[in-house]
Amino acid sequence: MALVWLGLHLVFVMGLGYYLATALQWYHYRVKRVVFHFHKPQWHVFFLIIPVAAYYVAGVYVWFYVIVAFFPMLVLWARKLDKPLVFTARVKRFFAFLFFATLFQDVLCLAAVTCAQFGVLMPLIATVVLSSAYEKLLFQGFYKKAKTKLAARSALKIVAITASYGKTSMKNFLAHILGETFVCYATPRSVNTLGGLVQDVNTALPENTQVYIAEAGAREPGDILEITRFLEPHVALVGEIGPQHIEYFKTLEAVRNTKMELVYSPRLEKAFVHQTTNTAPSERVRVFGGECLHVEATLEGTRFEAVFEGEKRAFATKLLGAFHATNLIACIHVARHFGLSFEHIAQQIASLEPVPHRLCRMDAGGKIILDDSFNGNFEGMRASYELVRQHQGRKVLVTPGIIESTKEENIALAEVMNEVFDVVMVTGQVNATTLMAVLKKPQVHLLKDKSQMEPLLATHTRAGDLILFSNDAPSFI
Repeated sequence: MALVWLGLHLVFVMGLGYYLATALQWYHYRVKRVVFHFHKPQWHVFFLIIPVAAYYVAGVYVWFYVIVAFFPMLVLWARKLDKPLVFTARVKRFFAFLFFATLFQDVLCLAAVTCAQFGVLMPLIATVVLSSAYEKLLFQGFYKKAKTKLAARSALKIVAITASYGKTSMKNFLAHILGETFVCYATPRSVNTLGGLVQDVNTALPENTQVYIAEAGAREPGDILEITRFLEPHVALVGEIGPQHIEYFKTLEAVRNTKMELVYSPRLEKAFVHQTTNTAPSERVRVFGGECLHVEATLEGTRFEAVFEGEKRAFATKLLGAFHATNLIACIHVARHFGLSFEHIAQQIASLEPVPHRLCRMDAGGKIILDDSFNGNFEGMRASYELVRQHQGRKVLVTPGIIESTKEENIALAEVMNEVFDVVMVTGQVNATTLMAVLKKPQVHLLKDKSQMEPLLATHTRAGDLILFSNDAPSFI
């Protein structure tokens, strides 16, 4: 019978571990963020607090709860996630630690006459501590290998890009603009953490690369400095600063100071920083943001005029959204630093293709669909709404609002929604109360579950409508 209890206990702890590993992976294995900044704390209650409390209170009857309630709920929860647990090497090591920690405790407990329960907290805590320590030790080896690889590439130029928003767009735009002149490699997707960059250098950076364009993200002060010390970029690009991720930084000044850590590179040749950084220009620091004279954004593309080196110059692109002008101006400055002519830069800008999920247009069933699900800041979202305003038919918005920003920004955005849209579908609960308190003119629908979206769109949209997917949030937010 003892072996039966041991088996049940092992399975139960592994189930708790599955939930914990999923939460840790979502928040980049930062325990503090999982504890203090988790967006769905009720999930902690259902899948950690109640099961652990039941285990210690209910005695042998807990197994009825585990079999009838806990595991069915966990399976249903995991199946509905749009960002499920990915079984990476790190996750597999986590479960190995958890299995052996649980087994070790249970064997000791079986050998002790006074042991009434195997316990579930100690294996989980021990696994988090031991796994974190092991991963840090492992990471040091990967880090040294990547640093050695970069140090051996003396001819390689590194451009590092950070901003509150627009990092990925600027990275992709710059790679395209420089791509016909240099062999460029840009970090894939939204890889922008120190761990992601170390892995990218070790496993993906091609040997023949002349310009490495890396995106640098941050959730805490010091994150950008760690990346700067690793990459030691020759060119730093700091884009527009705003209250994105303000819940982690607390103040806008902390955001600015963190982003500006990028200019501390010992190999820095030139830094291009947006005027919102409140930085004074110097020999190595160029401030941009005031060059634009005129922007014309339509549902067909964007044109803008800007002053460079004392002359007015015009650019046109297939990209949708007036906010792209600022990002492209930043890229033009960097391209000029690399010696490209304005004529060549203009040609490259004209041939740019939209970045996936950033105001990408699709026409289907007589409807215009704009996918802007990777745009998550106030200025960019407002600019996309102004673009939609041009449409003559009905306008439908699907959005969770602005994630990891202020209540005031969501209120201001909802006021624009009132002016522009006929139907607004609010996805998720994080900003629902704020948005729905302001929205008066549009027909409003609240989607608590993303599975409701397709039938709701089928019911409430028709040919001639424009549907904008503005920002997106995974189900754990």
